[in-house]
Amino acid sequence: MNGPPYPRLRGADLARLAIVGPRSRPVRATLSILGIAIGVAAIVAVLGITRSSQADLLARIDRLGTNLLTVADAQSLTGERVQLPTTAAVTIARADGVRHVAPTADLPGVQVYRTDRIPIYRSNGIAARACDAALMSALEGQLASGVFFNAATARYPVTVLGHEAAQRLGIARPEATTRIFISGHWFVVVGVLRPFELAPEIDHSALIGFPIAAEYFTYDHHPNRIYVRTDTERTEAVVDLLAPAANPEHPETVAVSRPSDALAARLAVVDATTSLLLGLGAVALLVGGIGIANLMVISVLERRGEIGLRRALGAARRHVAGQFLAESVVLAILGGGVGLVLGVGVTVTVARVQGWSALLPAVAVWGGLVAAIAIGALAGVYPAARAARLAPTDALRSV
Repeated sequence: MNGPPYPRLRGADLARLAIVGPRSRPVRATLSILGIAIGVAAIVAVLGITRSSQADLLARIDRLGTNLLTVADAQSLTGERVQLPTTAAVTIARADGVRHVAPTADLPGVQVYRTDRIPIYRSNGIAARACDAALMSALEGQLASGVFFNAATARYPVTVLGHEAAQRLGIARPEATTRIFISGHWFVVVGVLRPFELAPEIDHSALIGFPIAAEYFTYDHHPNRIYVRTDTERTEAVVDLLAPAANPEHPETVAVSRPSDALAARLAVVDATTSLLLGLGAVALLVGGIGIANLMVISVLERRGEIGLRRALGAARRHVAGQFLAESVVLAILGGGVGLVLGVGVTVTVARVQGWSALLPAVAVWGGLVAAIAIGALAGVYPAARAARLAPTDALRSV
């Protein structure tokens, strides 16, 4: 003859039972919640900060443009430096798809000082570089103050300072009497440039015109770096044309590069770092799950009398197992919620400090919470099964 059916356990009753354990042991529950929260916060913050950083980097690349190319002299097969021809800029300008060309040349041995009283060994790492007015068009540069020299003023001892060079020389805004000392000659500072993110070498330079460079410093009219601004849709095709155009006889001695590629390469570094940090977050989440499992096992041992009494009053094994499994899930949900708030807070704070737009991908928000619940459920399986296996007589006998 079959015995009476087991009573049904409603969801509302199960929810009330699930918070009994955490409420009766708040310190242990808080530590278990904290373990889950740290793991979820790490996952959310890593994905949020990464997405915000990548979005900012992509925006910078779009803003700066991917159509800036540089042509520089390189080494021959024998290891010797091969100069670009004096006609390199002219022949490059004839290539189809080229919009602006700006030749420049380093001036080796030419030192830049604030005054003629500065010791020769204190050059502050500022280089002297010859160029012409086309540089502003090719780099789409902007002046922080003053003016840039033109074809007429380039014949005189005037200079325009890059952003970093101006800071090192202590010149924020040039005046009519502002001068610097360049290898035995005084030059009037007529302008200061804004930073060039794709051409940092300009930031550290004092720019002078080609004619005065030839007159004062025996410049031989060979450029060693040429900036080329192309039509955006023709950039890839222009890359293949630049080396033969710059030096038709020895194109293998010409180095062609795209400065924006260096910024794009940082995306790959960010992705690699993200994978590592996500792994660490997953480990933290797993440790939090082990903490919940440990708490629930101890809870089963401490609550044998409660389990035996419930079984004696008619609770089925599945009811006991469901209670302890629900407690694990509740701890995981609380930990996931706290971790989600922490992760969002860290992401928003870092984004504001860095000047980014805070972005939180849905996979970070929901993925972290779902992972926490899954870890909590898995952590509760063994303690729940152990509680369900306790016989009422054995559990009550141990009280």
